[in-house]
Amino acid sequence: QVQLVESGGGEVQAGGSLRLSCTGSLPVYRAMTMAWYRQAPTRQRELVATIAYDGSTYYDASVKGRFTISRDNSKITAHLKMNNLQPDDTGIYYCNVGGGSGLELRTLANWGRGTQVTVSQ
Repeated sequence: QVQLVESGGGEVQAGGSLRLSCTGSLPVYRAMTMAWYRQAPTRQRELVATIAYDGSTYYDASVKGRFTISRDNSKITAHLKMNNLQPDDTGIYYCNVGGGSGLELRTLANWGRGTQVTVSQ
């Protein structure tokens, strides 16, 4: 069962912007923390940002000030606006939901296919 669907990736030049979207299919996700992760080639999946139901956020230091996570609780969606993208931001971006927030987040959904982000020099 597909639980989360990511979209919005693409290829941009350094300094460019993209807006990713994630849509959840289960109503129970509405009250959970939503999060974005990314996985670069040859690297492990890493946490990028989280947003709790009340809107409180966490960002990895590498994206703070450039990325903005948001959510629409009525639609069970989360977005990640990415500005000033750099080649190191290249990777597959995934969303997930769970309990807790930030580095304490415990993901609960199956991982989706993700959406590819490629940033060239």
